Amino acid sequence: MLIRHWMSKPVISIEKNDSMHRASRLMKENHIRRLPVVDKDTLCGIVSDRDLKRASASDATSLDVHELLYLLSKIKISEIMTKNVITVHQNWTVEEAADVMLERKISGVPVVDDDDRLCGVVTQTDMFKATLYITGLKKRGFHLAFVLEDTPGSIMEIVNVVRQFGGRMASILSTYERAPKGYRNVYLRFYDVSRDRIDEMLKILREKAKLRYLVDHRENRRTLFDNY
Repeated sequence: MLIRHWMSKPVISIEKNDSMHRASRLMKENHIRRLPVVDKDTLCGIVSDRDLKRASASDATSLDVHELLYLLSKIKISEIMTKNVITVHQNWTVEEAADVMLERKISGVPVVDDDDRLCGVVTQTDMFKATLYITGLKKRGFHLAFVLEDTPGSIMEIVNVVRQFGGRMASILSTYERAPKGYRNVYLRFYDVSRDRIDEMLKILREKAKLRYLVDHRENRRTLFDNY
């Protein structure tokens, strides 16, 4: 999935020649802590609430309220912004953006195009939405986790069993992370299987894979297998 399909837009941004006072007002009005800084739509920096506090702190004790407001209206954003901005390209995948955010320990990152024009911003909330979408949670069916031998057609064999019981696939995720050598962890979301036939289906699946857990999202019921 590409970032441009999940990023938040339009972006609340500020021009580099705007004042600290305007930046402060935008942050308060929109309940945000950072603003991308642009120069005619081209991203050139970023300013945070910490930057605003740091820029005004040294003078705050020696100025009265009116003098401080005057100071905030005169200092330009270009004077206090961070210029080396961490960005992601709009055609990067959600996973690539998540990797950048995790590695840099940031909760949001500006999204740019080939010409460094600001076209969006991706946040942790956007990532959560993408995760819910790709896992098929909204289908409110079943979530089955199991360990499967890594052989050609092994996942399809499990899928076919679920289909025999009328099941439809919402998502299939597979990874080698934390799986024994020669095996893979698989996470299958499906729906439309009658709940009075689940046990019958699981009995067949136990012969083909090591089951970890089953979550019934509609009934909010969880079953752990083999002391998982």
